[in-house]
Amino acid sequence: MTTSEFILGHSADDADERKWEAHKIVWALLAAVVLHFVIGIGIALSSGLFSSPLQLTEDKPLELTLVDLSTPAPTVPKNSMFMETDESKASVEQPKDKTFESNANSIGASQQPATGEAPLPSQQGKDRPSVDLETHQSSLASQGAEPQPSVAPQESPKPSEAPTPVTDAEQFAMLTSTPRPTPQPTASVEPQKPKSVYQPYKEQTRLSGSITNRGAARINAIGTPLGRYQKVLNDAIGSHWYMYVENQRDLISIGTARVTYTIDRSGKIKNLKVVENTSNEAFANVCLRSFLESKMPPMPDDVADTLPPEGLNGEMSFIYFAN
Repeated sequence: MTTSEFILGHSADDADERKWEAHKIVWALLAAVVLHFVIGIGIALSSGLFSSPLQLTEDKPLELTLVDLSTPAPTVPKNSMFMETDESKASVEQPKDKTFESNANSIGASQQPATGEAPLPSQQGKDRPSVDLETHQSSLASQGAEPQPSVAPQESPKPSEAPTPVTDAEQFAMLTSTPRPTPQPTASVEPQKPKSVYQPYKEQTRLSGSITNRGAARINAIGTPLGRYQKVLNDAIGSHWYMYVENQRDLISIGTARVTYTIDRSGKIKNLKVVENTSNEAFANVCLRSFLESKMPPMPDDVADTLPPEGLNGEMSFIYFAN
């Protein structure tokens, strides 16, 4: 009886063949990956993924902006400081440097050489918180006496003791002579007291400025409607303030008060508030009363058009010091 035996194993030829099959599978996978990569790049190029950024930007239509050149540019820098100009120093011509806003045009000048950088004239004086270019006492506005016509007094004839008889010759002379005209009473006009104009107290302040133009001390300022209205306000408040201070000199003490206010388009003063007071309560009351009893005219249109709807918001300082 013949016995057959089967042994499980593999020969060298079978291993080589299997290796070859494995290599073919790997190469097929690599070819598939490369093929998918090439297809992906083609799709990306066709969709514009790698296109230039300039090609992605859409052309926008041109925009045309119209500028109204007929509207004049503002002649004064916004929020420029107000400084009052004396009418005797006003100028018809506007200054080149529109540094300040004022009630009238003024061209800067200085009696001394420039010694600083401030846009002011250099001058000697006292160290004060205000800026005064001259020195004079305060005065209140008062109307002069109206001229009153007066008639020269006539002498009343005195009765004589007894009438003197007239002779025939004297009577004839009276009838033939030319009569003298009877003098008529003449009206004489009394000299009129001149009107006094309100002016605040000023004392020349020590300044170190940069103005080089020689002449009487002046600033570079341009007169505006708002500046002229501000001058009316300062005169109205100031004339009352000096009068009340004079009447209550024994009650107030030295110090400074700052008051904020609002003036609406009708000229009504409101929203008064004392934001600082280094004096006493009597002084603060004097400052507030100066506002409350002052009457302002309605704002002109050229002033109101430059202000916010609520009107003019401002601040005023009052200083009481010993000479």
